[in-house]
Amino acid sequence: MNKISLLAIAAALGFAAAAHAESATYAIEPSHTNATFEITHFGTSTNRGRFNKASGSVTLDKAAKTGSLDVTIDTTSLDTSTAAFTKHISGDEMLNVAAFPTAHFVATKFTFTGDKVSEVAGNLTLMGKTNPVVLKAQNFNCYNSPMIKREVCGGDFDTTLVRSQYGVTYGLNYGFPDNVHLVIQVEAVKQ
Repeated sequence: MNKISLLAIAAALGFAAAAHAESATYAIEPSHTNATFEITHFGTSTNRGRFNKASGSVTLDKAAKTGSLDVTIDTTSLDTSTAAFTKHISGDEMLNVAAFPTAHFVATKFTFTGDKVSEVAGNLTLMGKTNPVVLKAQNFNCYNSPMIKREVCGGDFDTTLVRSQYGVTYGLNYGFPDNVHLVIQVEAVKQ
């Protein structure tokens, strides 16, 4: 092999290694990550709740514009700010958190607009049922945290779920909507 061929191979390998080096793993930062939901109440007000505990990881390759996500939401951490309402939603008629204490979202398709994540597609498992979900990014950014001296990436992602697909049918016969607006606020720290 001539010297130019060896240099070309070395350069190609170096480029491939550099591109691969762009892939990074981020751990979900629990104090800046939660999931909230909204559903209208007889067409007048909006009922809201929040799941306060989440864990998981994100792999992001900004150069290749790919990523993966694995997040577990602790459904027992539900908080509606009203004890009786929280108990009702947590109970057997709704989320049955005693039998299904977690919801799990796994995504392997990230869509980018420019350098920013704009969509994350994957599967959500809730109450033992799994369905495809696409989360749209309302905000996405990466920054170097001045407090922890590491890169942090995150944003607000939302979607509309059809709750009956997960077996949550309470109130449909009263006129409560089947659609639930879900917003996931997530920040993850580079490892």
